[in-house]
Amino acid sequence: MNAPDSLKLRIEGMDCAACAVKIENAMKRVPGVSDINVSYGLESLSLKFDVDRTSSAVIEGKIRALGFTPVGGGSHGTAASSGPVSSLRSSWWRGRKAYLALAIAAMFGIATAVAHIEPALAQWAYSVAALISIVPFAKRAYAGATSGTPFSIETLMSVAALGAMLIGAAQEAAVVILLFAIGELLETVAAGKARAGIEALVSLVPRDALRERTNILERVSADTLQIGDIVVVRPGDRIPSDGNVIGGVSDVDEAPVTGESVPVAKEPGATVFAGSISTNELRVEVTRTAADNTISRIIHMVEEAQESKAPTARLIDRFSRRYTPAAMSVALLVAIVPPLFFNAEWVTWIYRGLATLLIACPCALVISTPAAIASALAAGARRGLLVKGGAALEALGKIRTVAFDKTGTLTLGRPQVTDIVSVDGTADDVLAKAAAVERKVSHPLGMAIVEAASTRGLELPASFGAALTVPGKSVTARLKGGFVFVGSPRHASEQTALDAHIAQQLEALERQGKTVVVVLSGKRVEGLIALRDESRSDAAEAIATLHRWGIGTVMLTGDNQRTADAIGATVGVQVRAELLPAAKLAEIEAIRAKGLVAMVGDGINDAPALAAASVGIAMGGGTDVALETADAALLRNNVMGIADLIALSKSTLANIWQNIGLALGLKAIFLCTTLLGVTSLWMAILADTGATVLVTANALRLLYPRRGAQR
Repeated sequence: MNAPDSLKLRIEGMDCAACAVKIENAMKRVPGVSDINVSYGLESLSLKFDVDRTSSAVIEGKIRALGFTPVGGGSHGTAASSGPVSSLRSSWWRGRKAYLALAIAAMFGIATAVAHIEPALAQWAYSVAALISIVPFAKRAYAGATSGTPFSIETLMSVAALGAMLIGAAQEAAVVILLFAIGELLETVAAGKARAGIEALVSLVPRDALRERTNILERVSADTLQIGDIVVVRPGDRIPSDGNVIGGVSDVDEAPVTGESVPVAKEPGATVFAGSISTNELRVEVTRTAADNTISRIIHMVEEAQESKAPTARLIDRFSRRYTPAAMSVALLVAIVPPLFFNAEWVTWIYRGLATLLIACPCALVISTPAAIASALAAGARRGLLVKGGAALEALGKIRTVAFDKTGTLTLGRPQVTDIVSVDGTADDVLAKAAAVERKVSHPLGMAIVEAASTRGLELPASFGAALTVPGKSVTARLKGGFVFVGSPRHASEQTALDAHIAQQLEALERQGKTVVVVLSGKRVEGLIALRDESRSDAAEAIATLHRWGIGTVMLTGDNQRTADAIGATVGVQVRAELLPAAKLAEIEAIRAKGLVAMVGDGINDAPALAAASVGIAMGGGTDVALETADAALLRNNVMGIADLIALSKSTLANIWQNIGLALGLKAIFLCTTLLGVTSLWMAILADTGATVLVTANALRLLYPRRGAQR
């Protein structure tokens, strides 16, 4: 038996979740089709099909019958380009819905002109216009009904329009069809706006690059860059691919990728992201191809997240499947019960039943949640806040406790010089001698000392010969004035006696959770240098913000209690220290038993705890781990991003309930006015298409957060 062929199509005109459901239901009824994946956010359809039972032409014909346009199909492993880029290639006013709305408007205009010139022909003119205009929608309704979606908006609208003509309301039937066509066009415009957040990311990466080979520069397509290629980035240019700086020094604007507003200094050895803007010339070695760079992975992650339904969306879907047939039954009862049992006029109540039918469509309700989720995910991506799906986004707004790892999360993840105590000479003298010794080794503490000396612009004494290293204890090197020793207090005490004052200062620094090294010249104590992995600059503010919102915080770390307590006191968080991975996992499970908990870590050592938490959040500037391990990732690598994520979730949840209230509220109001005889058919269609546009527009507000709203 032959393996099934793969087919991927871009589907134009798919603007909401209901559209995706129609296509999915139709594909399920095509023989030999499997693995169906429909994405209205990406305007795409992918599936597998048995060529012995069906063909791609049959599949595309089914899609066209439903009123959508398949573009660029491919099989045998080829696929149409899909996703956000495709949306950039066409404009709403050139689409099928725009032409249809224009044609229907023209027919309605002709009918109105005829009615004005010859009133006796008004009924015929509007009937002809309505009958011609209803044909494309009736065909779509029939195609939907025969392919698994009998209660579509096209079905409801077609029945209402034809019923209106039968009772002599031809003008209103024509108006209903025209408003419906305009409403569909507005939905297309709104859906395009919702996709704009991801399209903006796509446009960040330059189309070409300046590649260097054998000292020759050539302009090539950025898509053709391979790992190991060298590219030259001129001042003001966007970096064409992820890579490492191998030449030049520059401030790089990473705001398009990480949301960080302050340019980041880059020098040889630093990592740069595609789409970032360099202020000076850089030579960059490519480390990722175009399909795998950070922006591509962000886009892919957001696309997948938009298709991951939130719990509220799943609830609404289940509700709408029962709601529509129930609403149609109510419309039927409205039409027949008063005439049958209360001797009311048939024409009046059939009219009201038809209006109820139009009000019944659940489009606005169905799109209320996914529209808000899609906008929030795109808005988050713009700010370096990545969330893998609606479920995680919803859960973030209900978090009761946030658990933090220490190293690399609340702290910078690398030691820094915090204190210098000089015994003989100045602090700069002590630091310069220590750096002159430590520059010959690559220990993290030594590197921090050298970095501190460099930051202060100190001139280091010359050293002679190789350094003598005692692992974990000391480093000794010969300088101009003699041998200088930099080592642990215990090892230093073996070399010379530490007087009481020095010992007292040393103990005070260690109580603060700092690591202290002693600097000796021969047997004489020059001074002490204290180092600590310091907390991030925004950690205390972020913790305070969470506390104001009533969210508890705790730090879970494997570090020693003294160091953990010092950091905990600095940022204002509870501390659980000296935890092995299994113990950290147990702590998360215990916290989760009391309410939803988010775990924030580096995505590697904290993997078990991240997985066990209600929401796992990875710190880490676009790394594979940050993008793939947890439920969410903070590209800006700052702790305040946790508060931003929770604020985004709360805004999204509020927006969803606003949308649901708007959709159901409008329907309830129009239902009451219809039963009282106030609502006409053309007003009833506004209860659906108008509500859908309003719900989508409300969801789009999430793309443009108010200043300070995320705090």
